Amino acid sequence: MMNREIKSYFPILDQEVNGHPLVYLDSAATSQKPVQVIEALTRYYEFDNANVHRGVHTLGNRATDMYEGAREKVRKFINADTTEEVIFLRGTTTALNLVAQSYGRANVEEGDEIVITYMEHHSNVIPWQQLAKERGAVLKYIDLNPDGTISLEQVRAAVTDRTKIVSMMYVSNVLGTMNPIKEVTQIAHEHGAVMVVDGAQAAPHLKIDVQNLDCDFFAFSGHKMCGPTGIGVLYGKKDLLNNMEPIEFGGEMIDFVGLYDSTWKELPWKFEGGTPIIAGAVGLGAAIDFLNEIGLHEIEQHEHKMAAYAMNAMNEIEGLQIYGPTDPQKRAGIVTFNLNDVHPHDLATVLDMSGIAVRAGHHCAQPLMKWLQCTATARASFYVYNDESDIDRLVEGLRSTKEYFSDVF
Repeated sequence: MMNREIKSYFPILDQEVNGHPLVYLDSAATSQKPVQVIEALTRYYEFDNANVHRGVHTLGNRATDMYEGAREKVRKFINADTTEEVIFLRGTTTALNLVAQSYGRANVEEGDEIVITYMEHHSNVIPWQQLAKERGAVLKYIDLNPDGTISLEQVRAAVTDRTKIVSMMYVSNVLGTMNPIKEVTQIAHEHGAVMVVDGAQAAPHLKIDVQNLDCDFFAFSGHKMCGPTGIGVLYGKKDLLNNMEPIEFGGEMIDFVGLYDSTWKELPWKFEGGTPIIAGAVGLGAAIDFLNEIGLHEIEQHEHKMAAYAMNAMNEIEGLQIYGPTDPQKRAGIVTFNLNDVHPHDLATVLDMSGIAVRAGHHCAQPLMKWLQCTATARASFYVYNDESDIDRLVEGLRSTKEYFSDVF
């Protein structure tokens, strides 16, 4: 279960910041890495570093086995049908751009609709904006309820027979909202649209089953789930991926290159041009082993518990506003808030003076900030290494910050 033993696996947390023990509450931006992942990366670089697929020497074969072994770990982690459906990329942003530029350009025409929500991260907004402009399509937004959730009635009102793509985050990186992806996918399919899921905030915290969700594409990043930066995954249904063209060309992804024409490798390698992110994949595989050992169900329940504890304590602070669902069971381990007239950047700076790391800003979600009628917020996000003592420190820091700015002004 979640306890101090798990925290001990994360060496970065055993330090002081500005003379105080570090409390890291910014895992929605990037998670910390356990020793198991750090050691896996070190072992690869010390003993197995070589390029994959091309060589016949021992190191090359070992590196290839580790790289493709990581792909199999991802397949099991999200319950994909085959490793052909698991593409290694730089991260969620790259994955969503691949879908927009490859599938979108080939299938979206003038007057067609692309449907997203107001809560999306910029990487699930801008690719669709660009595609809509290029193809003359209509970009539509699903309305939100006052608590930052969506209803299936709102989805049905937005999705029509002209809709070709529905793209939605599984979990909001600002509100913590957990969206009903399976049901939204069913509505999209009823109208002949494909369902694209931004799973960046879901894969680290929830048990993912892409076959049960029936989504057509699912994207996530390693660095938010105890893995290295610079590695991510695009899952896509095999039939769709087979009919898509690569958007990055060069070595690794080719079958035959002639003077004036070339052919591509089969899945998944046709989308992995150039030397792949070998060490990143190895580290991601180690992160998946670590999360599986803890248990994704246990992680989800722990974060609900952390969110409930934080919201109960923070609601006692006069002048503090929390955004998103009020029911902790309907949100992930994210609490986004503002405190009176204190700017979130000032708030985060003062908290940092006490060794407490939170995120401040628009969180790459400016359309949502507009919907919330604010320019920025502060955000505390929890993960496997956080416990109630971290939240106690946060609440103490918020009370001190409130007193500090009351004295100043």
